[in-house]
Amino acid sequence: MTRPLPAGSQTSVVLSSLMNPADANFMGNIHGGVIMKLIDEAAGTCAFQFCRTRVVTAAIDRIDFHYPVEIGNLITLKANLNYSGTSSVEVGVRVEAEDLRTGVITHCASAYVVFVALGDDGRPIPVPALVPQTDEQKRWFRDAEARRAKRLAERRRPQE
Repeated sequence: MTRPLPAGSQTSVVLSSLMNPADANFMGNIHGGVIMKLIDEAAGTCAFQFCRTRVVTAAIDRIDFHYPVEIGNLITLKANLNYSGTSSVEVGVRVEAEDLRTGVITHCASAYVVFVALGDDGRPIPVPALVPQTDEQKRWFRDAEARRAKRLAERRRPQE
């Protein structure tokens, strides 16, 4: 008999996608917007599996593009839950591009995406507590707490 995994038990997702000509600009590189969409999908899937409820993108803390992705590359998005608060979670995403001809894998982008969990009425609801296990997960959690504090401080600043 199969049993569903409980909320809060899944903290990572890996998605892959082959980059096609329709994804590229006139220079033959994949549009940044295509990569951003895939980042949001991987992060959203990770957040949804952790919360086991509807989640919406609340913020993209940052996206860093390191190297271009080319037509024919297989990109792999590795999403990991970094932090859970009261009703929100942060997911980090690492994007790697594999040149299928050579097998060379390049870290081409990274991002931090924040999601809010919503109930049936569309209002924020509590999320499961994330309990980091490894030293790496504990570092991700601390770093995410610092990013959250910075976001909250920026929100409190008066608008100019």
